[in-house]
Amino acid sequence: MKWKGRKASSNVEDRRGKGGAMVAGGGIGGILIVLLVAFLGGDPSVILDQLSGSAGTTSNEPYEATAEEEELAEFVSVVLADTEQVWTEVFEEEGMEYVEPTLVLYSGSVESACGTAGASVGPFYCPGDYKLYIDLSFYDELQNEFQAPGDFAMAYVVAHEVGHHVQNLLGVMEEVQPLRNQLSEEEYNKVQVRLELQADYLSGVWAHHAQGMGYLEEGDLEEALTAASAVGDDTIQQRSRGYVVPESFTHGSSEQRKRWFYKGFQTGNLKEGNTFNATDL
Repeated sequence: MKWKGRKASSNVEDRRGKGGAMVAGGGIGGILIVLLVAFLGGDPSVILDQLSGSAGTTSNEPYEATAEEEELAEFVSVVLADTEQVWTEVFEEEGMEYVEPTLVLYSGSVESACGTAGASVGPFYCPGDYKLYIDLSFYDELQNEFQAPGDFAMAYVVAHEVGHHVQNLLGVMEEVQPLRNQLSEEEYNKVQVRLELQADYLSGVWAHHAQGMGYLEEGDLEEALTAASAVGDDTIQQRSRGYVVPESFTHGSSEQRKRWFYKGFQTGNLKEGNTFNATDL
């Protein structure tokens, strides 16, 4: 992605080195459950309340970031600025006003309006404070554990979380969240899948416009599709459990996630992203 030398967003809050070290119970299995429930846009507070053991005290030592991490921080800030430009224009075309979210960079653990989250949760959006949260160490995890390398894979992650913010502004989350207490776990999971797939679609809409502005390079689209596939529920479950349980999906299969991102990339509009009415996901 062509990003160096371009405008970075001012809506970035750097909390690296300011959080305590969270200790989550359940070991590797607990971490994978958290990833499954909250990865790329879920609400981490519910599962973290169950898995959290204790939180460490806040460190007073200054945080020292590597040069690579500082470059990554600049990169996600530029991506955020791009999403601000795109969604401001898209909302204006629909006669609406886009309210820009804040990107919080953290290390270890962080407090949000959705509760305390550790780095094992992965990037997430909290509708209660209009903020998306990212521990930049996730970039290494994305490349090494999920086998999804490339800067545009990380751009997809940011755009997906911004997609949840767009859903929040459109009132989608307000309609979905009360269903948690009205439906069975299996039925609510199905609703959650549609929510996540719509965020994938919206990230594709952003990528469509980023391409139109000349920011994409050869191979960027493939990087995003690889990342979308890598975080599919079936892929994560197969890797962590050795088998797949479709009834427990909360984000959609690898194929679904790729399909909805690519659909957003092709159309570039809000109109064709209603996953809640789609008969074939």
